[in-house]
Amino acid sequence: MSSARAQANHKLYLAKIQLSSWRQALAAEDIPATTLTQAFLPAVREHLLAAYGWFLLHVSGCEAASGWPPRGCAELPGVVAGKAVAGEIREFQQLENDGWLGALLREDEESTVAAPTPGNLARSIPGSQDCELVQHWVNELEALFDRMSDSLEEY
Repeated sequence: MSSARAQANHKLYLAKIQLSSWRQALAAEDIPATTLTQAFLPAVREHLLAAYGWFLLHVSGCEAASGWPPRGCAELPGVVAGKAVAGEIREFQQLENDGWLGALLREDEESTVAAPTPGNLARSIPGSQDCELVQHWVNELEALFDRMSDSLEEY
């Protein structure tokens, strides 16, 4: 297994740990759900983005130029002249533009955090930014990693 794939697996594992902790904290009902979302969502998302970036490097056969994984296909090095873009990368590009992966990549805290409620420092996060959405991202990444790894092993 390549180092990039190992990094992708590790980041996905860390995201799952944080998601589990988030669910436990929600179940305890000691802290408002909005505040827990503010605490966990950005951290879990960063692990998922890193997992995706490392997997992109694994699939493309590229190295991390800066020591950090890319945050999308646009950050991968260009394809050598005369070589076709790998089918996996084309699929990633499509998912980044139109699919669940695009939602993961486009989320940022500034765009999802609303104004504070009077008398409360916690800010509400509109939409369905919760554990279930993050669980969906985790499930989709896992399925993608498994399917594409099987495909790459055939080469």
